[in-house]
Amino acid sequence: MSSALKGLSNTFKTLSISTSISIRRSIATTSAVAPSSPPSQETPAAAPAPTWTPETQRTGVLARKQGMTCLWDEDGARIPVTVLHLDQVQVLSSQSYPSTSTTPARHSVTLGCSPRRAKTTRGALLGQFVKAGIDPKMKVVEFPVTEDAVLRPGTTLSAIHFVPGQYVDVQAPSIGKGFQGVMKRHGFAGLRASHGVSISHRSHGSTGQHQDPGRVFPGKKMAGRMGGKLVTTQNLLVHRIDTLHNVLYVRGAVPGPPGGFVRVVDAKKKVGWKARSRASKGLDREKGEVLDGVKTLPMPAGTVEMAEGLPREIMSNKAK
Repeated sequence: MSSALKGLSNTFKTLSISTSISIRRSIATTSAVAPSSPPSQETPAAAPAPTWTPETQRTGVLARKQGMTCLWDEDGARIPVTVLHLDQVQVLSSQSYPSTSTTPARHSVTLGCSPRRAKTTRGALLGQFVKAGIDPKMKVVEFPVTEDAVLRPGTTLSAIHFVPGQYVDVQAPSIGKGFQGVMKRHGFAGLRASHGVSISHRSHGSTGQHQDPGRVFPGKKMAGRMGGKLVTTQNLLVHRIDTLHNVLYVRGAVPGPPGGFVRVVDAKKKVGWKARSRASKGLDREKGEVLDGVKTLPMPAGTVEMAEGLPREIMSNKAK
């Protein structure tokens, strides 16, 4: 009985080995006869560049304030300007949030400015820079945008993001002055300088009334910390741009100390509201201008690739 079982087991082993060999030969023959088809070489057509409209909200930029200087026009008029340097401004990431029952869909672009060493960058933030494929940055901010102004990570912005002749809004922390009195902080006249005052020449005087109301009202102008707060200056004219060094020359004063970071965006009133008003009235449609003297704005942003071939300096022709 045992010899019969041994014979059956040997027969099954021989059949399994011959079956596996035939299967391998059939697979090899099939692969040799029917080679895999090559991958398709067709590439999708590039989407056309979006066009700026009065409803478009472009990203702003981060710039370093270099200080103030003066320029002169053809008539010899002196124009005070602030120099803003776009120091390797690159896109870190773009976010899109779907609409909900209470909020509409929104989009944003995160930018970084001024390179820094990797060893001085926090690990969590360093991973975001590595993912975007850019060098670590000293300052990172987020700007809300519309869907047609979303940018790809790694995009480098140039000074041509703004057109000479358009208006911008700038925002930066003001210079901190520390604890100051009311004469410096609020412009009080102070008390009498000679007669009738004893060692209280720069005091604020009375701060309240009598038993009724018996307290000092909130918001009373008194001594305290001065400066160091976020200040927004609206409607500054872009007088000139330098495409070689990525520099903006903006008419007027910009808050913050030299070397500080400044947020620069399209003016809310003289770009957004003004363009919508002109579009509704049909002004300068035959000229193709969206603003006074401005035909369009770079979309979705002014990049270093767009700046190639342009003159080094482009100036506004608007009068002072």
